Amino acid sequence: MTGRIRAIFVLLIFSALAMSAGNIRLSVDVGRGQKNIGVGDLFYINIDVSNIGEEPSTPSSAPGAKVMYFDRVSQSSSFSSINGQVTQTSSSRYVLTLKATEEGKFTFGPISIGGDKSNTVSYTIGKGSSNSSSSGYDDDSSSDNSSGSSQTNSSGQPKFIGKGDSNLFLRASVTQTNVYEQQALVYTVKLYSTYDAIKFIGATDSPKFDGFVVEESKDVSHSLSVETFNGKTYGTAVIARYVIFPQMTGQLKVTGNTYTVSVDQREYYHDPFWGNMSYATPLQLNVTPNDLVVNVKPLPSPKPADFSGGVGRFSISSELKSSVFKTNTAASIVYTVSGSGNLKYIQLPDLNAVFPSELEVYTPTTDVQANVNGGNVSGKVTFDYSFMPLEEGVFKIPPVKLVYFNPETGQYETAVAKGYDVTVGKGQASSKSQANRPRHLDSKLMAVNPKDLKSEAVPMVTRFPFWLFFIIPFMVLVISVALNKRYIKTHADMASFNSRRADKLAKRRLKKAAACMRKNDSEGFYHELLVALWGYMGDKLKMPGSELMRENIKSVLEEKNVETPVIDGFISLLDTCEFAKYSPAGGQSGMEKAYQDAVKEINDVENAFKKGGK
Repeated sequence: MTGRIRAIFVLLIFSALAMSAGNIRLSVDVGRGQKNIGVGDLFYINIDVSNIGEEPSTPSSAPGAKVMYFDRVSQSSSFSSINGQVTQTSSSRYVLTLKATEEGKFTFGPISIGGDKSNTVSYTIGKGSSNSSSSGYDDDSSSDNSSGSSQTNSSGQPKFIGKGDSNLFLRASVTQTNVYEQQALVYTVKLYSTYDAIKFIGATDSPKFDGFVVEESKDVSHSLSVETFNGKTYGTAVIARYVIFPQMTGQLKVTGNTYTVSVDQREYYHDPFWGNMSYATPLQLNVTPNDLVVNVKPLPSPKPADFSGGVGRFSISSELKSSVFKTNTAASIVYTVSGSGNLKYIQLPDLNAVFPSELEVYTPTTDVQANVNGGNVSGKVTFDYSFMPLEEGVFKIPPVKLVYFNPETGQYETAVAKGYDVTVGKGQASSKSQANRPRHLDSKLMAVNPKDLKSEAVPMVTRFPFWLFFIIPFMVLVISVALNKRYIKTHADMASFNSRRADKLAKRRLKKAAACMRKNDSEGFYHELLVALWGYMGDKLKMPGSELMRENIKSVLEEKNVETPVIDGFISLLDTCEFAKYSPAGGQSGMEKAYQDAVKEINDVENAFKKGGK
């Protein structure tokens, strides 16, 4: 009896298991917050398996999509006995995550598990949305960037995107692309990003400005602002700004530099309960802005003789605190040039040639205050002249003219600072005037004793010492006239005079660079070194500042039969110093070498000229 009951019980169990037949069902899930599937979007196929002990194998492919990953997300089982009837069920859900790769209508299934087959599901893939590339899943088929550079997609490795994609890129711009020589331009590098956070921005090198004099501006962004570009909203920031001055004509190229940018990228995944979830992962990108070409036109000829070198729009004013002065007492007059353009390169005329000869004028103290406002370089530069009244009287300080070129009108224009009438009174005499002042003579005359007069005395005119009083002054006069003529002849051509002593002037300037080097002031060192090199070549070749360009220097040196290695070495040193001055590192490690190279190049040019003279 007991055996019969046991057999019946086992039979009931097998009957219940037979009643719980296996079942496989497929369904499509487009994701939370998503209505349609577009190219580049993620979507999911749910595989619900009931009462089957085996697991499905990972599908190798799906029509119109790429398999991202496959995993079981839930599992459950139950056992019940009602009125002697035993029932056992089990169920599992597997999710196949896919990324749409092409448009069209597609069908997936059926699949088989343990001899049971599933149903078939259909889905439609449309056009991709504009932000589909930011889904967070990187693969070879979606790595499209503007430069065509390779990407590194290994887990935990940086991803490099060359010149950028639609999510992060740099744009370089210049205020104008058709300009004149010496016209001030503003070169700007702007960052565009759609990433959640930007943690670091750093330049790996410096932009290359061929044929420009460059000054870096600190007028950059300190926070992101919102801007719409090509119908898409970005966070933007100005990360670099330079003021550039073209030094030669023709098409000059500006090559963008590379920046390293660290951002937070959103990674998306599917959770069976919460749906689509995301988290931030760090991402490093190397981005380069576009290159630019600037067309530079020469200044119209002929240039005015008193051209100041200014290119832009300027005005000039003067300030004289008093109109009454005393001799041998220093005074000051200030001229202020205001406007927009190449303020740093403006020069006023020689005031010693303009002022009355009774007023001796000294070298001015210059103060430049220039700022980048939008696309212009504006501000003012003051010239503080000291002068010394030498004689008493009423004198007229004439108006001072500033001749500059206005690129807006394409003409040379003149601004005028007003003149003054000054009165010079008697002041404290200098030691020189005291020496020339006649001595006071006593009006009382001494009585003369007739006995002291001797008729037989020899006349003074017959004595040699008497004539020495005439010969010596005459010889001094002749020598003075000869020396004066030689001095006038030597200094008549100041350009030739400066050319002969160009190396001495350069050594004086190099002393300032050496002082900056001892203070470890790299910026001041390279500034003084460039002033010494450019100044030496301007003096040696008798070139004004407006014509002092690399091509002109090379052409004149070749005409002077200077060897090519000497020419190339000097120009290469100029390029090296300018790059070191504006590089982020500042070139501190190369100051000693740059100084020695400067001395060597100047000596090489001097030796080349001496050989040519012989």
